[in-house]
This record gives sequence, structure tokens and C-alpha cells, in this order.
Amino acid sequence: MPYSPTLATLGYVMSPDGTRVLLIYRQGRADDTHLGKYNGLGGKLEPGEDVVAGMCRELREEARIEVDEIRLCGTISWPGFGKGGEDWFGFVFRIDRWHGDPPESNAEGTLSWVEVDRIMTLPLWEGDRHFLPLVFGSGRSQFHGVMPYRDGRPVSWSCSFLDATGKKTSEAHPHG
Repeated sequence: MPYSPTLATLGYVMSPDGTRVLLIYRQGRADDTHLGKYNGLGGKLEPGEDVVAGMCRELREEARIEVDEIRLCGTISWPGFGKGGEDWFGFVFRIDRWHGDPPESNAEGTLSWVEVDRIMTLPLWEGDRHFLPLVFGSGRSQFHGVMPYRDGRPVSWSCSFLDATGKKTSEAHPHG
């Protein structure tokens, strides 16, 4: 069977000084798969939409901001991640420059600025702990990972890294 995942974006909006990130605490809907977790902003791509346009649309809808500078940090394939075991594929972005005035909340939950060094203390998806250091670290390598899920939990994590020129720099299989 061909791999045909749901395509999605996941963005981490940085404060102007780079010390905080805008996260959503998901408590807006009782049927939300992400209920009770902090997450970046984003969502499913729409037909005919490229990933950058999709990320910008999601940020406009969820946080009322317009993107001025965006960087693709990497991609993650999440086989089995969905409610019914569906596969997901995410494009992970970092947004370092933007304009607008984010609201305190939206239909999905509460928006808050969180110190980057405090993120790992929050209730997150277990798998996020593997890739978030790659989003907020000082390195500029892109990561491209695979994180299969079973019963709502990651069963492994592996990824490859590309430098700014596109050269493959390393491969990691820390859990798999």
C-alpha cells in the first residue's frame, strides 16, 4: 500500500528577542487528540496549497500574525500518529520575524509566550522531546525524521541532517 499521509505544518513563532516561543495549550475541544498538551501552531495543508503558504495561513488564522521570516527546520514522518492510526507528515518551521498582535486564545486553546528553556517541562507529545531541541538549538542543519507511533506513543525516532548547502552531515538512530 502506498504511503499517503496527511500533510501538515507545525510552526514555532519566536519572540523578537528570541528567548520565548508562542505555544498553544490545547483545551478548546473535548474531542481534540492534542487535549491537555502544549504545541506549536499549524495544521493540515489545503488542496493546491504549498507548505509555506499553508504555514502562513495557519498562523494568520490561529494567531492573527503575518510572517516576515520563516525557516524550514525539517520534516517528520509520523506513521500511525492519527486518532485511527492514520499516517501524518509534518513540515516543521521556525518563524523568527513576524508582525501582528496574537490573541490570548483561539478555538483550539490558550496562546502563551513560553521561555524556550522551559518548554521541556510542559506537557508535550512524548515524541516532541526528540525534535524540539533541533528547532531551538544553535545549529542550522535541517533534520528529516521518522517517528512511528503506536497507541498514541512513539515507538522509535531516527533522522538525517542536511547542512545549509544540502550536504548530508549525519544520521541518527537514537531510539529504534
